[in-house]
Amino acid sequence: MRGTAALLMSLPLMAASITGCTGLLDTDGSEGEGGALNAPEWEIGDWWLYTFSTPDYFDDSAKLVIASTDEEDGDAYMLAISSEAEALRHAVLNHNPFLGRITKDNLSPYENGIPQSVLIFPITEGESWSFTLFSTEWAASVTSVGDEAIITASNLDGSRLDYVYDNDVRLFSTFIWTDSNGSEQLRMMLSDHGIGHTGEVHFVRGGDLFSGMWEDSGNDAELRDSFLVSEHPTDGEWDEMIYFIDADSGSGSSISFTLRDHMSVSMLADFWGPGASEWGTMGTIPYPSGEYTMTATFTGSSTYLRVRISAGISQSWNI
Repeated sequence: MRGTAALLMSLPLMAASITGCTGLLDTDGSEGEGGALNAPEWEIGDWWLYTFSTPDYFDDSAKLVIASTDEEDGDAYMLAISSEAEALRHAVLNHNPFLGRITKDNLSPYENGIPQSVLIFPITEGESWSFTLFSTEWAASVTSVGDEAIITASNLDGSRLDYVYDNDVRLFSTFIWTDSNGSEQLRMMLSDHGIGHTGEVHFVRGGDLFSGMWEDSGNDAELRDSFLVSEHPTDGEWDEMIYFIDADSGSGSSISFTLRDHMSVSMLADFWGPGASEWGTMGTIPYPSGEYTMTATFTGSSTYLRVRISAGISQSWNI
């Protein structure tokens, strides 16, 4: 899902309808004829708090906030995060495809620069359509409509999406992605919601650069890999590179890690001795375009290292 925002795994979208400045108290016009649910209207400062669960990373929470209502010449909203650190985390882990631009007509998130119709308004029972998300083709259908719309989407390989659009909160109450083996790749759960958020909010447009994981690589192993950093295809130079590291070195083992640019200047380096570990270490490093080389050296047999690196373009709003 890159070029938008925010693994793999960047999933929240939109739900329940409320119009005008009365916000959550006014539901006029949210329900169409025959029980159909119409698209909601969002205002700057509307917010939703979600918990994100994935199999590879610790659970995290993010407060999603409407930062702008005039994106794409007024046809889209901008959905940002209240914490700059969380915005960076979501950009590098890429498990929330609903950050950034969201169209007003169908609350469609952008993937690879194209809005994807995860919802189709008005939502009616029995409606079916198709869309792409996580680079996967989905066939969706609405199984029931009341105050909530229950929707399922499937792929021919057996993977599926199960999500609920809640008309009272104007966003999903749940969004679950299950792979073809029956393993949940993402569970997004609504914890709270409201209107009138004030303060700074952030969005980091991310671009995946490198992802690697090594476990029990053997005695005295050295691994080397490289990647090329160029400009964003439409928005020019990135502002920074974002890294995320998990490392665990067992008794009698050690890990060393370096990232160098094409001039052999060390941009990032770390070392974990016997028994040392750290999880979820995240930070930023300067971004000059060019080729980068990553080297990881392992001694002993009980070692684990996971590295993700993304490029980012940061935006902030004071609302």
